[in-house]
Amino acid sequence: MSIHPTAIVHPAARLGRRVVVGPYSIVGEHVEIGDDTVIGPHVVVSGHTRIGRANRIFQFSSIGEQPQDKKYAGEPTRLEIGDRNTIREFCTFNCGTAQDAGVTRLGNDNWIMAYVHLAHDCQVGDHTIFANNAQLAGHVQVGDWAILGGFTGVHQFVRVGAHSFTAVGSVLLQDLPPFVMAAGNPAVPRSINAEGLKRRGFSADTVAAVKRAYKTLYRAGMKLDEARAGIEAESAIVPELELLAGFLAASGRGIIR
Repeated sequence: MSIHPTAIVHPAARLGRRVVVGPYSIVGEHVEIGDDTVIGPHVVVSGHTRIGRANRIFQFSSIGEQPQDKKYAGEPTRLEIGDRNTIREFCTFNCGTAQDAGVTRLGNDNWIMAYVHLAHDCQVGDHTIFANNAQLAGHVQVGDWAILGGFTGVHQFVRVGAHSFTAVGSVLLQDLPPFVMAAGNPAVPRSINAEGLKRRGFSADTVAAVKRAYKTLYRAGMKLDEARAGIEAESAIVPELELLAGFLAASGRGIIR
């Protein structure tokens, strides 16, 4: 380990091999940090927080602080961060609340830019990109490979589907389905994330099937249940569409339309 002389690390904190803690950073009593993780200068890691392997957290971030929820009464809720994440300057990640699962989670291989906020009980998957100032309210779920443009705001309890994409300044008040690109305040669907799917190895036939599903959902004038039934039928031929059909079936707030 390499702990700068000006850093304050609680004796009970558990640090793995080759962990670096930079100048003036603070690591609390209930914190666990995995091997090869680098904590930059002026970072505060507090609460019941577990950070996995090979993460890099840049200066002035606040990781694992109490949730910004008036109902919070000091319960030992948690923050869990996976492996190989990049967390840039001035990010704020809060612990969960007893009213939900009690844990906020960030998965693996995520690229989190400056000033991003993950509120209490958010569940973020793997390989996401959050541009500067993306803000998640409480209880938000974000699927794998989603990309949030700068200054995107996500309302509490909203779900963001896998492989989706938001333009700069988007405001999500309802669920954003997988594969869909959205923009605006409030955000509305624009197209599918075709370029992202190609980069991730989706075949041309699969991308074409996703385009047909998008037209079924947004261009055919169908009711949501009718569109979902059509997409479910198509998923028997194109298994990737099961992700979209399942998302639509589980939507509680409704989807952007």
